[in-house]
Amino acid sequence: MITTIDAAPPVSEPPPAALTGPAPSHLPEPLSAAPMPEVVDQVAVARLYGEPLFRLPQDLYIPPDALEIFLEAFEGPLDLLLYLIRRQNFNILDIPMAAVTRQYLGYVDEIRSRNLELAAEYLLMAAMLIEIKSRMLLPPRKSAEGQEPEDPRAELVRRLLEYEQMKLAAARLAELPQYGRDFLKAQVYAEQSLTPRWPQVNLAELQAAWRDILRRAKLVQRHKISREELSVREHMGLVLRALQGRQFAPFEDLFDPARGAPVLIVTFIALLELARENLVELTQAQAYAPIYVRLAFTPS
Repeated sequence: MITTIDAAPPVSEPPPAALTGPAPSHLPEPLSAAPMPEVVDQVAVARLYGEPLFRLPQDLYIPPDALEIFLEAFEGPLDLLLYLIRRQNFNILDIPMAAVTRQYLGYVDEIRSRNLELAAEYLLMAAMLIEIKSRMLLPPRKSAEGQEPEDPRAELVRRLLEYEQMKLAAARLAELPQYGRDFLKAQVYAEQSLTPRWPQVNLAELQAAWRDILRRAKLVQRHKISREELSVREHMGLVLRALQGRQFAPFEDLFDPARGAPVLIVTFIALLELARENLVELTQAQAYAPIYVRLAFTPS
């Protein structure tokens, strides 16, 4: 908790006795001043909700680390080591191990006193730094082939360079716009008008409708001796004329049971021929619903 300390206003000395007499009657009465606190000879140590506080509460407890601030937060030992090198502009290919190790161990001692579990990972890197520093103090050993010995810092430098590349790549990726953080997907609901799709008429429904027509035709029988010549083309024209000017025509209305079974058969064949040539369409709203016939739509 941060408190603000405001100095109490200075207490003015009382006016002389000659000036403390009753005010003349022709002068207006002074405005009533705001009530002053009881303690006026002390300086307020703080203000609580605007009111002066002249002494701290006896039961006030301030933890030792209440005002402790961590300025840098590192993601691991390599991150801390890279920070120490870049902050002091050291050459990463020629790291001064003594100075870097001393600063690194100082940070490890600081976090070990607070979080031992977090410091375990840093202690492993500290041991590696001490080992590299010890190997650099020893005289170099040449190989049997006469080649120069490898720098003890080579493996550490390689890991630092790889980590720095991954860190820079992650920073560039974080700068890219992200869904949910930098932008949201626009969602627009548009109501679309869908044309009704009529179910297709199958063969079994056509057979059932045809049997029903034959059954009704048997109720009206006529004895005819003469033989009538029937033309499918002629009945096709009759069906087309019957459908002219009508949006839908019931399937049964295209047949005339009074003319007998031969006319019904020819009319049915003419209707099938028109459907095969895509001149008429057979539609049905749902299963087992009445069948309707209409002229096929031809775009202009």
